[in-house]
Amino acid sequence: MLLDHLLTGESGADPLDSVAAAWAAHRQITARCADSIDAAVLGGWAADRLGYAFVAGYQEALRALLPGLPSAALVALAATEAGGAHPAVIETVLRPRGEGWTVSGTKTFATLGTEADVLVVIASAGPGADGRNTVRTAMVDPRGPGVHAEPLPATPFAPEIPHAVLTFTDAPAVPLLGDGYADHLKPFRTLEDAHVLAATLGLLVRVARQSGWPPATVQRLLGAVAEVRGLGLGRPSGAPAVPAGPPDPVLAVAKSPAVHIALAGTLDLVDQLLAEIGSLWNSADPVVRERWERDRRLLNTAERVRALRTSAAWQAIARG
Repeated sequence: MLLDHLLTGESGADPLDSVAAAWAAHRQITARCADSIDAAVLGGWAADRLGYAFVAGYQEALRALLPGLPSAALVALAATEAGGAHPAVIETVLRPRGEGWTVSGTKTFATLGTEADVLVVIASAGPGADGRNTVRTAMVDPRGPGVHAEPLPATPFAPEIPHAVLTFTDAPAVPLLGDGYADHLKPFRTLEDAHVLAATLGLLVRVARQSGWPPATVQRLLGAVAEVRGLGLGRPSGAPAVPAGPPDPVLAVAKSPAVHIALAGTLDLVDQLLAEIGSLWNSADPVVRERWERDRRLLNTAERVRALRTSAAWQAIARG
């Protein structure tokens, strides 16, 4: 059972020296997980730093979004362009060619873009009947023809996580069903927040136990894990890809205004807890503490988007 493991499992994490090593450790410890949130928690537990906990949460969020992804593959979402990631500014193009499809364009900031085995690309399929940009999602082989990855300089926090500019030139692609923005990119941001939070809490429970933090602190961290699990944003382990037809229950939850509000409340509670336990880091291993202090800004990079999402959720509730 997950909570039992967090309280009684071996609290040391093996040193990790690469994304590949972190992904291997993640896959080993999560082989029998019940769902993607549990896998994110355990992936964070197995990580020796926040950057690799993020990788665990990010990968599990993608699997919650797209359950048909290969289990062993490291996956990168390629959405952001020079103008952002809103449908109106997406210029990367998905078009039919012969009996297949191709993608052409540039993505300016793809997390894990140099490490991925699979790319999930958000692209324009041209204007719709209303004149607005129609957005689709496509799978692309990063090692296939027409794909070039240019590594970006390391970020000042979590520098272990690589990012890249991805350029596609008639790269072969496999389009996915659904609207690339409404059915994939928007729900992913919610799923990513929940799964990365779950992974962060897994890391923190292990550090708390390893560092001898008070039982009351471990108790509150464990309560936060239970709260994230209760949001219902995890994908059951081994779930098949969801075909067109009945609504996908996980994506329905990820689109729910009430769940957005509850997630915002959970994030607020964890922020308060992190502020209250700040002095306890003095008892942690100095290397672990220094990495946490360097990397914790990673948790706040999407604050503006979260605030807008929460505001929109409250407005939707008010409208009934």
